[in-house]
Order: sequence, then structure tokens, then C-alpha cells
Amino acid sequence: MATQRIGQSDAGAGRSRGRSGENVVSEPGETSAAAVGQRRLGKTGLSVSLLGFGASPLGDVFGLTDPGESNRAVHLAIERGINYFDVSPYYGLTLAEERLGKALAGRRGLVTLSSKCGRYGGDEFDFSAARITAGVEETLRRLGTDHLDILLAHDVEFAPEEQIVEETLPAMRRLVDQGKTRYVGISGYPLGMLGRVAEAVPIDCILTYCRYNLLTDDLNGRLLSVTERLGVGVINASPLCMGLLSDRAAPGWHPAPARVQEAARRAAEYCRGRGLSLARIALRYCLDHPGVASTLVGMATSAEVEENLSALEEPVPAEALAAIREILAPVRNYVWPSGLAENADGWDDGVSGEDAGEGKS
Repeated sequence: MATQRIGQSDAGAGRSRGRSGENVVSEPGETSAAAVGQRRLGKTGLSVSLLGFGASPLGDVFGLTDPGESNRAVHLAIERGINYFDVSPYYGLTLAEERLGKALAGRRGLVTLSSKCGRYGGDEFDFSAARITAGVEETLRRLGTDHLDILLAHDVEFAPEEQIVEETLPAMRRLVDQGKTRYVGISGYPLGMLGRVAEAVPIDCILTYCRYNLLTDDLNGRLLSVTERLGVGVINASPLCMGLLSDRAAPGWHPAPARVQEAARRAAEYCRGRGLSLARIALRYCLDHPGVASTLVGMATSAEVEENLSALEEPVPAEALAAIREILAPVRNYVWPSGLAENADGWDDGVSGEDAGEGKS
């Protein structure tokens, strides 16, 4: 999956949560590293920014991107305290990696850099040890670095679980021994499989998407109990649930059924009627989760960086949050199928309101 973009506006002044939870005051347009805040990523020793830079838009996956402006966005993000950058050879069919590598020239040592392996196109997957090893060398060349900080097996639900455990992750661990990456992990959508893999073989972190936000919060019960016990770091992507929780209509390809999209539309309408942004509220809601090291948001312009940083400065209005949750309650914890059927979470239609997060996986 690719992390979606939010919107565009100027950042304002306000209070945000610092690294240890203290309030930090920032001046207009000058969000500091302390204001962005950092959390430890599991047992890795890495401290990553609460807001992560999802680089998929640099691959033109949401429309054409100006390379000069995307360079400025990367530089601004680093200046403002964002230190976690995530990309994949899948995004723009290697274009995102190439552009991010150019933008990070001379700045590589300032960031925690994550890329992925195993997924190389919409329907192109290869989790074999040989392809993982060769693919990482290609990724390093595109990014202009001799090592990654984190290497993730990308969308593991599209491979047999046995292969991920017995072939893919051992190959990735050998890359750690060779100095090609410092840490390894997995990414994907079905929480049950992610937890089982973490139980079966040592990993350092998990990136999942659309499983903790205003609409879906089954990350809490389905995965965090495993990751907290094992000391595995968690990265949450797609805080807007792939565009559902935005101020615009969901994209036409979105897998959610009509009544889920209608509930999201009514939540956005409620916010507009009160001069609020559903997208900004949704992002801040995710940023506040103490069990998530970083929340990934797609960015490609300086204005988007400013907009996303501004979410750190505005607490979620309690009354609005309660109203939004009430609007979304009938479709809460809807999930859709992704990957091989054998890797699916333990329910079918998903649209079962408050009970949807209670099934087995």
C-alpha cells in the first residue's frame, strides 16, 4: 500500500506533545524537532519521529510530482524534525526510491531510512531469498546509500506464511549480518498473520496500515499485545484509512462498501459544518497513540509537510471526536480482504459494527 496525502495549508502556532509527553510550545512556521516528538521503535534503539514521511507520492502514485518541490519537501521535513522516511521499490516502480535518494544526498545521516522488498508491482511479488538479496542491492543504489536502517518485507499476506518465516526473513537477517540493513521487519494488512510471523521468527518492527484510525482500531487488541510482549516496534500507516477519513470523497478504487463510505462522508460533513477538518482530526488522533512509534503520511510538497506538522499543534476537540465516533460506530472496524485467502483475518464481510474487532485471526 501507499501512504495517502492529507491536504495543504500553513502551519500555525500551538502546543504539541514532546518526546516524553511534555507540552512543547512552537512558534508559527517553526515546528521544532522537540515539538514533533520521537518514540523508541521497539528494542532497536532507534528513536523515530511521531510523524513519518511516507515517500510513495514521490513516485507519482497520486499524480505528477515536481521533483524540485519534492526535494524541498524532504529538506523542510528534516529541518522541522521529521527523521523517519519510508519508501519502496513498488512506489512508482522504483521512481520514489530514485527521487528520495537524490533528495537525501548530503542528508542521509540525519534520517532513519526504511525501504521494502518482496513487492515490485501491482501483481508482482517475489519473496525468494535470491530476489530479496538482489533487490536490496538495487534499492541501495537508487537511494545512494550503503545501508538501510530498516528493511521490511512488503505486504507479506501475498506470500505463503511458511515462506516468509522460513526463507524471506532468514535472507533479510543475513543482510543485517552483511551490513546492508540494521534492522528487519514486515509490513501488511492482516493483523493475524503479522502477529503469527512475529511469534515465529525474531523481527524488529511491523508496519501495518488502516488498522488504527477513527474508523478502525483493532490494532489494539489484535497486534499490540504481541508486539509489546516481544518488544517489536509498530509503525502505523494510512491514518486517513486510504482517503476515507478525508475532507474529500474517497477514491473510486477504495475497497470499502458504500455504507462505510457514506458514514465517512457524513463525518466529513459534520466537521465542515463546524469549521473543522476531518483529515486533521484523524491524523492527530493517530499521532496520540502511545503504543505506535511513528504514523506515516504521504507527502510530496512543502505545503503538505506544513499541514501535517500543524496537526501536532492542535489537540482533537473532545466534543467533535465523540460526535465523529458516534457517526462511524455502525461501521466501526470494517476490514477488507487482502492477499492470499489463507492469510486473511478471521471474518468475512467485516461490517459488523462494534463486534468486528473481536473475531479470531
